[in-house]
Amino acid sequence: MTIKFTQDHEYIRIEGQTGIVGITAYAQEQLGDIVFVELPAIGKTVKKGDETAVVESVKAASEIYAPVGGTIEAVNEALGAEPAMVNQDPLGTGWMYQIHIGDPSELDGLMDEAAYADFIK
Repeated sequence: MTIKFTQDHEYIRIEGQTGIVGITAYAQEQLGDIVFVELPAIGKTVKKGDETAVVESVKAASEIYAPVGGTIEAVNEALGAEPAMVNQDPLGTGWMYQIHIGDPSELDGLMDEAAYADFIK
């Protein structure tokens, strides 16, 4: 399992041709308490950098961008009833959607865990 990160603080956990996308622990800490998550439609095709979701917190609303292009395969329906899961476990139960990775070479431009740790310092 590999995790890559964007400069917009999204992560993508890569499992074969599928990427599981959410926001990082750093991002959820900056946003504060998450009160609503708008998720993309299953089956929607997106390009790298397209807006795919919106996270609303007590502080602000923030767009979530696709770390790679592809097709939305699944969304985390549980976030509708319990958006605070993003705060509690952003890289685990707080994932937002799964995307079928259209072009794996797009992952090459993303940061690994060490590079992301340096980025947020």
